[in-house]
Amino acid sequence: MITLVLADDEALTRGAVGALLGLEGDLRIVAEASTGDEAVEVIRVHAPDVAVLDVEMPGRDGAEVAQWVAENQPGTRCIVLTRHARPGVLRRALAAGAAGFVTKSAPASVLADVVRRVHGGGRYVDPDLAMTALTSEDCPLTDRELEVLRNVDDSGTANDIARRVHLSPGTVRNYLSSAMQKLGAGSRSEAARLARDHGWL
Repeated sequence: MITLVLADDEALTRGAVGALLGLEGDLRIVAEASTGDEAVEVIRVHAPDVAVLDVEMPGRDGAEVAQWVAENQPGTRCIVLTRHARPGVLRRALAAGAAGFVTKSAPASVLADVVRRVHGGGRYVDPDLAMTALTSEDCPLTDRELEVLRNVDDSGTANDIARRVHLSPGTVRNYLSSAMQKLGAGSRSEAARLARDHGWL
């Protein structure tokens, strides 16, 4: 029996995926989570064989949860699910330690097979997405520029971002300006949106 934790902030999606995987005789869901922080907690408590993680969740996203698992719970293997099959998202998830990457449009039978493959020590990446990733443009932004853009929100100021990333407000403004210039964006919000659309955040 392969034990699973399922994490997705959309209750309907989580329920549907859970019900479909539950039909497989060799798979058992031991816990569910609706945020990245909840996912970390239930993975820590239940130590499942495989964690199936939505890439976009409140708090920690799927890639951040996968990275925590790789560093703290190496007996658990991670599969990342996404509705947005962007190459940058794929690269970030795999760099964080995910062993599988599946789009939410994939049939349930494919996900069940990926769970078994990953549990057996293998890896899986959606073939169409892998081909797109190989031919897509590289991210022009530095790690610091990406970190700053990750903390951009509509109501926050440079001072707010500076407190969160432990940099001076002037340094944050420089990183924002540089990122906007590289992306041809007219505002910090537009720069963050463009980076997300490319899957770099």
